[in-house]
Amino acid sequence: MNGFERYQRLERARSEHTLRAYRSDLENLLRECASRQVTTVEGIDLTLLRLWMGGLQELGLSRSTLARRSATARTFFGWARREGLVAIDPASRLRSPVPDQKLPHVLQRQQVDRLLQVRTVAQVDGASGQPSVEQKAVRDRDHALLELLYATGIRVGELVTLDLESVDHDRRTLRVLGKGDKERTVPFGQPALNALDDWLRRGRGVLAVAGSGSALFLGVRGGRLGQRQVREIVSKALEELGDTAARGPHALRHTAATHLLDGGADLRAVQEYLGHSSLATTQRYTHVSVERLRESYQRAHPRA
Repeated sequence: MNGFERYQRLERARSEHTLRAYRSDLENLLRECASRQVTTVEGIDLTLLRLWMGGLQELGLSRSTLARRSATARTFFGWARREGLVAIDPASRLRSPVPDQKLPHVLQRQQVDRLLQVRTVAQVDGASGQPSVEQKAVRDRDHALLELLYATGIRVGELVTLDLESVDHDRRTLRVLGKGDKERTVPFGQPALNALDDWLRRGRGVLAVAGSGSALFLGVRGGRLGQRQVREIVSKALEELGDTAARGPHALRHTAATHLLDGGADLRAVQEYLGHSSLATTQRYTHVSVERLRESYQRAHPRA
């Protein structure tokens, strides 16, 4: 498995998130094989792979998870066959369940406006009754990252890898390193620029320490802000809206893409904006826009 992981990291430029998913899926498969006294890769056949997938289905795993695990098996055995580790690829005939085609939750524009209002600090310094300098810095940081996620539609993994030099303030663009180490340039608007300027002018220096380096967003200890922290920040902000089921940074990515298409943006331009390798992935958002149009029609049209 180490050779497979090295190949995916160095030659396929897979992200650490993808590598962790591959590792987890393959470890699960190997445990299933060991429970059936199969301890070598050559001993794994199509019947065993189907038993593995059937067991996962009985556990109640979602279709998307089952589809991912079968895709991992196909990717691994395709590599093993090319490397001469197995004579026959047993996963080439492994069928993959069709993932659930759920429409993502998308925020209304009024909800976005409320979300992106400069947030007050809940906790205050006990002595003065005022927010501490650090609390104000965290508020500026959270406001800036929320603005930037909605303004650019970037992934949370792309956000946390941004450095100070990734931002072109004059052109209002970000240089983003996406999946497969593909770099793209993403524009953003004046509100996001204002929020970024506030964070850089007033907040970042408060949280920065000697080892902060060039990371754009910092945690309270001065290190680069992590994905889990960003997810918690965004989910808490969305929960506080009180009138949406949307959760996490990906909800803002969905929302940004949908609002672009609602505003008349070209589908291929949105594909480039989001960093999708396939136009089919971007086309999901057209279904969201049609659904929103249908809802508006049913609410407003006298003949609906």
